[in-house]
Amino acid sequence: MNRDFEDDLMANAANAMVYTRPIIPNRAFFKRSAMLVRSSVLVRACQYALLIGLSGTVLAACNKETAAPKGQVIARVGAEDVTQQELENELRLAQIPADRRDEATIKRVLGDLVQRKYLVQKATTSKLDREPSTLLDVLRSREQILAAAYAQREAAAKSTAIGKADIDKYILSHPLMFQQRQLLTVDKISIAMTPATQTVVEATKNMKSLEDIEKKLKELNILYNRSMGSLSTGDIPEEFYNVLRAQKPDDVFFVPTGPTGTFFRVKGAETTPMKPEDAARIARQALVVELMRGEMRKIAATAEAEAKFEGEYAKIMSAPPASAAPAPKK
Repeated sequence: MNRDFEDDLMANAANAMVYTRPIIPNRAFFKRSAMLVRSSVLVRACQYALLIGLSGTVLAACNKETAAPKGQVIARVGAEDVTQQELENELRLAQIPADRRDEATIKRVLGDLVQRKYLVQKATTSKLDREPSTLLDVLRSREQILAAAYAQREAAAKSTAIGKADIDKYILSHPLMFQQRQLLTVDKISIAMTPATQTVVEATKNMKSLEDIEKKLKELNILYNRSMGSLSTGDIPEEFYNVLRAQKPDDVFFVPTGPTGTFFRVKGAETTPMKPEDAARIARQALVVELMRGEMRKIAATAEAEAKFEGEYAKIMSAPPASAAPAPKK
Protein backbone atom coordinates (compact mmCIF):
# COMPACT_ATOMS: atom_id res chain seq x y z
CA MET A 1 0.00 0.00 0.00
CA ASN A 2 1.30 3.44 -0.88
CA ARG A 3 0.55 5.34 2.35
CA ASP A 4 1.82 8.70 1.08
CA PHE A 5 -0.67 8.68 -1.78
CA GLU A 6 -3.51 7.53 0.47
CA ASP A 7 -2.76 10.11 3.17
CA ASP A 8 -2.45 12.93 0.65
CA LEU A 9 -5.68 11.93 -1.06
CA MET A 10 -7.48 12.03 2.30
CA ALA A 11 -6.14 15.49 2.97
CA ASN A 12 -6.94 16.82 -0.49
CA ALA A 13 -10.12 14.96 -1.43
CA ALA A 14 -11.99 18.25 -1.67
CA ASN A 15 -9.75 19.27 -4.55
CA ALA A 16 -10.08 16.05 -6.53
CA MET A 17 -11.54 16.20 -10.02
CA VAL A 18 -12.47 13.87 -12.78
CA TYR A 19 -12.20 15.54 -16.15
CA THR A 20 -15.92 15.29 -16.85
CA ARG A 21 -16.99 16.69 -13.44
CA PRO A 22 -15.44 17.98 -10.21
CA ILE A 23 -15.60 15.99 -7.00
CA ILE A 24 -16.19 18.19 -3.99
CA PRO A 25 -17.20 16.36 -0.78
CA ASN A 26 -20.00 18.06 1.12
CA ARG A 27 -18.20 17.98 4.42
CA ALA A 28 -14.80 19.44 5.23
CA PHE A 29 -12.49 17.06 6.99
CA PHE A 30 -10.43 17.96 10.06
CA LYS A 31 -11.92 21.44 10.02
CA ARG A 32 -10.47 23.48 12.81
CA SER A 33 -12.99 25.37 14.88
CA ALA A 34 -12.11 28.93 15.76
CA MET A 35 -11.50 29.38 19.44
CA LEU A 36 -11.23 32.48 21.57
CA VAL A 37 -9.78 32.03 25.02
CA ARG A 38 -9.92 34.62 27.72
CA SER A 39 -6.46 35.54 28.94
CA SER A 40 -5.41 35.01 32.52
CA VAL A 41 -4.79 37.91 34.90
CA LEU A 42 -1.04 37.59 34.42
CA VAL A 43 -1.29 37.67 30.63
CA ARG A 44 -3.53 40.71 30.75
CA ALA A 45 -1.00 42.41 33.02
CA CYS A 46 1.81 41.49 30.66
CA GLN A 47 -0.05 42.85 27.67
CA TYR A 48 -0.90 46.08 29.48
CA ALA A 49 2.70 46.52 30.55
CA LEU A 50 3.82 45.96 26.98
CA LEU A 51 1.56 48.69 25.72
CA ILE A 52 3.04 51.21 28.13
CA GLY A 53 6.60 50.08 27.47
CA LEU A 54 7.37 48.28 30.74
CA SER A 55 9.11 45.40 29.02
CA GLY A 56 11.32 44.66 31.98
CA THR A 57 8.32 44.23 34.26
CA VAL A 58 6.67 41.88 31.78
CA LEU A 59 9.80 39.79 31.46
CA ALA A 60 10.25 39.49 35.19
CA ALA A 61 6.64 38.50 35.79
CA CYS A 62 6.50 35.97 32.97
CA ASN A 63 9.87 34.44 33.84
CA LYS A 64 8.86 34.12 37.46
CA GLU A 65 5.79 32.05 36.62
CA THR A 66 7.40 29.94 33.89
CA ALA A 67 10.63 29.09 35.70
CA ALA A 68 12.02 25.66 34.83
CA PRO A 69 10.75 22.90 37.14
CA LYS A 70 13.16 21.54 39.69
CA GLY A 71 14.51 18.01 39.25
CA GLN A 72 17.67 15.99 38.79
CA VAL A 73 20.24 18.12 36.96
CA ILE A 74 21.59 16.31 33.90
CA ALA A 75 23.41 19.19 32.17
CA ARG A 76 24.26 22.85 32.53
CA VAL A 77 24.21 25.52 29.86
CA GLY A 78 26.07 28.47 31.28
CA ALA A 79 24.40 29.17 34.61
CA GLU A 80 21.17 27.37 33.68
CA ASP A 81 20.38 23.80 34.70
CA VAL A 82 18.88 21.19 32.39
CA THR A 83 16.78 18.72 34.38
CA GLN A 84 15.68 15.14 33.87
CA GLN A 85 12.08 16.36 33.96
CA GLU A 86 12.73 18.71 31.03
CA LEU A 87 14.27 15.87 29.02
CA GLU A 88 11.30 13.61 29.77
CA ASN A 89 8.97 16.34 28.58
CA GLU A 90 10.91 16.70 25.32
CA LEU A 91 10.64 12.95 24.73
CA ARG A 92 6.91 13.11 25.46
CA LEU A 93 6.36 15.95 23.00
CA ALA A 94 8.36 14.07 20.37
CA GLN A 95 6.11 11.02 21.00
CA ILE A 96 9.07 8.74 21.62
CA PRO A 97 7.94 5.69 23.64
CA ALA A 98 10.07 4.29 26.43
CA ASP A 99 11.17 1.26 24.39
CA ARG A 100 12.67 3.51 21.71
CA ARG A 101 14.70 5.76 23.99
CA ASP A 102 18.11 4.38 23.16
CA GLU A 103 21.36 6.29 23.63
CA ALA A 104 21.32 7.72 20.09
CA THR A 105 17.79 9.08 20.58
CA ILE A 106 18.60 10.52 24.00
CA LYS A 107 21.71 12.16 22.55
CA ARG A 108 19.74 13.79 19.74
CA VAL A 109 16.89 15.05 21.93
CA LEU A 110 19.15 16.29 24.73
CA GLY A 111 21.42 17.95 22.18
CA ASP A 112 18.45 19.82 20.70
CA LEU A 113 17.33 20.90 24.19
CA VAL A 114 20.80 22.20 25.07
CA GLN A 115 21.07 24.04 21.75
CA ARG A 116 17.70 25.71 22.32
CA LYS A 117 18.67 26.87 25.79
CA TYR A 118 21.97 28.20 24.44
CA LEU A 119 20.17 30.19 21.74
CA VAL A 120 17.68 31.53 24.29
CA GLN A 121 20.55 32.79 26.39
CA LYS A 122 22.08 34.50 23.36
CA ALA A 123 18.73 36.06 22.48
CA THR A 124 18.29 37.31 26.05
CA THR A 125 21.79 38.78 26.08
CA SER A 126 20.93 40.58 22.84
CA LYS A 127 17.70 41.86 24.49
CA LEU A 128 15.55 40.21 21.85
CA ASP A 129 13.24 39.13 24.66
CA ARG A 130 12.31 42.78 25.24
CA GLU A 131 11.18 43.51 21.70
CA PRO A 132 7.39 44.04 21.50
CA SER A 133 6.88 41.51 18.69
CA THR A 134 8.82 38.84 20.58
CA LEU A 135 6.84 39.47 23.76
CA LEU A 136 3.58 39.15 21.87
CA ASP A 137 4.73 35.87 20.29
CA VAL A 138 5.66 34.47 23.71
CA LEU A 139 2.29 35.47 25.14
CA ARG A 140 0.51 33.94 22.17
CA SER A 141 2.39 30.64 22.55
CA ARG A 142 1.49 30.52 26.23
CA GLU A 143 -2.18 31.11 25.48
CA GLN A 144 -2.22 28.43 22.77
CA ILE A 145 -0.67 25.83 25.07
CA LEU A 146 -3.07 26.58 27.92
CA ALA A 147 -6.09 26.68 25.59
CA ALA A 148 -5.21 23.33 23.99
CA ALA A 149 -4.53 21.74 27.38
CA TYR A 150 -7.91 22.86 28.72
CA ALA A 151 -9.83 21.67 25.66
CA GLN A 152 -8.06 18.30 25.69
CA ARG A 153 -8.73 17.83 29.39
CA GLU A 154 -12.44 18.60 28.98
CA ALA A 155 -12.76 16.22 26.04
CA ALA A 156 -10.78 13.49 27.82
CA ALA A 157 -13.01 13.75 30.88
CA LYS A 158 -16.16 13.42 28.80
CA SER A 159 -14.76 10.65 26.60
CA THR A 160 -14.96 8.26 29.55
CA ALA A 161 -18.72 8.24 28.98
CA ILE A 162 -18.26 6.58 25.56
CA GLY A 163 -19.54 3.04 26.00
CA LYS A 164 -19.82 -0.16 23.99
CA ALA A 165 -23.29 0.81 22.75
CA ASP A 166 -21.92 4.09 21.33
CA ILE A 167 -19.06 2.24 19.62
CA ASP A 168 -21.37 -0.41 18.14
CA LYS A 169 -23.75 2.26 16.86
CA TYR A 170 -20.89 4.14 15.19
CA ILE A 171 -19.64 0.96 13.50
CA LEU A 172 -23.10 0.12 12.17
CA SER A 173 -23.63 3.64 10.83
CA HIS A 174 -20.31 3.64 8.93
CA PRO A 175 -20.28 0.36 6.98
CA LEU A 176 -17.68 1.54 4.45
CA MET A 177 -15.23 2.06 7.29
CA PHE A 178 -15.79 -1.34 8.87
CA GLN A 179 -17.96 -4.29 7.73
CA GLN A 180 -18.08 -3.27 4.04
CA ARG A 181 -14.65 -1.70 3.80
CA GLN A 182 -13.28 -1.76 0.26
CA LEU A 183 -9.61 -1.80 -0.69
CA LEU A 184 -9.30 -0.04 -4.05
CA THR A 185 -6.38 -0.78 -6.34
CA VAL A 186 -5.33 2.26 -8.37
CA ASP A 187 -2.98 2.84 -11.28
CA LYS A 188 -1.46 6.30 -10.90
CA ILE A 189 0.89 8.85 -12.43
CA SER A 190 2.45 11.48 -10.17
CA ILE A 191 3.94 14.80 -11.25
CA ALA A 192 5.40 17.72 -9.34
CA MET A 193 3.03 20.63 -8.66
CA THR A 194 4.55 23.65 -10.40
CA PRO A 195 3.21 26.86 -11.97
CA ALA A 196 2.94 24.88 -15.22
CA THR A 197 0.80 22.10 -13.71
CA GLN A 198 -2.49 23.69 -14.76
CA THR A 199 -1.26 23.79 -18.35
CA VAL A 200 -0.49 20.08 -18.13
CA VAL A 201 -3.95 19.34 -16.72
CA GLU A 202 -5.61 21.32 -19.50
CA ALA A 203 -3.51 19.58 -22.14
CA THR A 204 -4.57 16.14 -20.88
CA LYS A 205 -8.16 16.75 -19.77
CA ASN A 206 -9.78 15.04 -22.78
CA MET A 207 -7.56 11.98 -22.65
CA LYS A 208 -9.26 8.72 -21.80
CA SER A 209 -6.40 6.65 -20.46
CA LEU A 210 -3.28 6.90 -18.35
CA GLU A 211 -1.31 5.67 -21.34
CA ASP A 212 -2.37 8.73 -23.34
CA ILE A 213 -1.53 11.00 -20.41
CA GLU A 214 1.86 9.36 -20.02
CA LYS A 215 2.57 9.89 -23.72
CA LYS A 216 1.62 13.57 -23.47
CA LEU A 217 3.83 14.08 -20.43
CA LYS A 218 6.75 12.69 -22.39
CA GLU A 219 6.00 15.09 -25.26
CA LEU A 220 5.96 18.00 -22.81
CA ASN A 221 9.19 16.82 -21.14
CA ILE A 222 7.40 16.59 -17.78
CA LEU A 223 9.04 14.34 -15.20
CA TYR A 224 6.61 11.82 -13.75
CA ASN A 225 6.38 8.57 -11.84
CA ARG A 226 3.94 5.78 -12.65
CA SER A 227 3.11 3.13 -10.06
CA MET A 228 0.34 1.11 -8.44
CA GLY A 229 -1.28 2.15 -5.18
CA SER A 230 -4.28 1.45 -2.99
CA LEU A 231 -7.03 3.29 -1.13
CA SER A 232 -9.25 2.19 1.71
CA THR A 233 -12.86 3.37 1.78
CA GLY A 234 -12.43 3.80 5.51
CA ASP A 235 -9.99 6.65 4.86
CA ILE A 236 -11.75 8.71 2.19
CA PRO A 237 -14.99 10.74 2.24
CA GLU A 238 -18.06 8.65 1.46
CA GLU A 239 -19.14 11.17 -1.19
CA PHE A 240 -15.81 10.73 -2.95
CA TYR A 241 -16.15 6.95 -2.87
CA ASN A 242 -19.63 7.15 -4.37
CA VAL A 243 -18.22 9.06 -7.34
CA LEU A 244 -15.42 6.53 -7.74
CA ARG A 245 -17.94 3.68 -7.60
CA ALA A 246 -20.05 5.33 -10.29
CA GLN A 247 -17.08 5.89 -12.58
CA LYS A 248 -17.00 4.83 -16.19
CA PRO A 249 -14.28 2.41 -17.28
CA ASP A 250 -12.31 5.22 -18.94
CA ASP A 251 -12.65 7.82 -16.15
CA VAL A 252 -9.32 9.25 -15.04
CA PHE A 253 -9.10 11.43 -11.93
CA PHE A 254 -6.64 14.13 -11.02
CA VAL A 255 -5.90 15.02 -7.39
CA PRO A 256 -3.47 17.71 -6.16
CA THR A 257 -1.62 15.98 -3.33
CA GLY A 258 0.61 18.49 -1.56
CA PRO A 259 3.78 19.00 -3.60
CA THR A 260 2.62 16.54 -6.25
CA GLY A 261 -0.39 16.01 -8.49
CA THR A 262 -1.71 12.54 -9.20
CA PHE A 263 -3.65 11.16 -12.16
CA PHE A 264 -5.24 7.85 -11.25
CA ARG A 265 -7.77 5.26 -12.30
CA VAL A 266 -9.42 2.61 -10.11
CA LYS A 267 -8.59 -0.83 -11.47
CA GLY A 268 -10.29 -3.03 -8.93
CA ALA A 269 -11.83 -3.37 -5.48
CA GLU A 270 -11.73 -6.02 -2.78
CA THR A 271 -13.97 -6.24 0.27
CA THR A 272 -11.80 -6.40 3.41
CA PRO A 273 -13.90 -6.16 6.60
CA MET A 274 -12.04 -4.75 9.55
CA LYS A 275 -11.31 -7.05 12.49
CA PRO A 276 -13.73 -6.48 15.40
CA GLU A 277 -11.01 -5.41 17.84
CA ASP A 278 -9.56 -2.94 15.33
CA ALA A 279 -13.02 -1.65 14.47
CA ALA A 280 -13.83 -0.99 18.14
CA ARG A 281 -10.54 0.85 18.67
CA ILE A 282 -10.88 3.04 15.56
CA ALA A 283 -14.55 3.74 16.22
CA ARG A 284 -13.74 4.93 19.72
CA GLN A 285 -10.98 7.16 18.38
CA ALA A 286 -13.42 8.65 15.86
CA LEU A 287 -15.98 9.30 18.59
CA VAL A 288 -13.34 11.06 20.70
CA VAL A 289 -12.47 13.27 17.70
CA GLU A 290 -16.16 14.10 17.22
CA LEU A 291 -16.44 14.89 20.91
CA MET A 292 -13.42 17.19 20.72
CA ARG A 293 -14.89 19.03 17.74
CA GLY A 294 -18.15 19.47 19.60
CA GLU A 295 -16.35 20.82 22.65
CA MET A 296 -14.37 23.23 20.48
CA ARG A 297 -17.56 24.54 18.91
CA LYS A 298 -19.13 25.08 22.33
CA ILE A 299 -16.02 26.83 23.65
CA ALA A 300 -15.81 29.06 20.57
CA ALA A 301 -19.48 30.04 20.89
CA THR A 302 -19.22 30.72 24.63
CA ALA A 303 -16.00 32.72 24.30
CA GLU A 304 -17.44 34.86 21.52
CA ALA A 305 -20.66 35.43 23.43
CA GLU A 306 -18.82 36.57 26.57
CA ALA A 307 -16.29 38.73 24.73
CA LYS A 308 -16.95 42.45 24.29
CA PHE A 309 -15.68 43.79 20.99
CA GLU A 310 -14.87 47.46 20.59
CA GLY A 311 -15.16 49.95 17.74
CA GLU A 312 -15.31 48.62 14.20
CA TYR A 313 -14.61 45.10 15.45
CA ALA A 314 -18.01 45.00 17.15
CA LYS A 315 -19.61 45.43 13.72
CA ILE A 316 -17.32 42.89 12.09
CA MET A 317 -17.95 40.24 14.72
CA SER A 318 -21.70 40.76 14.77
CA ALA A 319 -22.08 40.35 11.02
CA PRO A 320 -23.72 37.08 9.89
CA PRO A 321 -21.34 34.45 8.48
CA ALA A 322 -20.70 34.55 4.76
CA SER A 323 -22.95 32.21 2.82
CA ALA A 324 -21.36 29.06 1.54
CA ALA A 325 -20.25 29.02 -2.08
CA PRO A 326 -22.66 27.20 -4.41
CA ALA A 327 -21.79 23.61 -5.20
CA PRO A 328 -20.01 23.22 -8.54
CA LYS A 329 -21.95 21.76 -11.41
CA LYS A 330 -21.28 18.32 -12.66
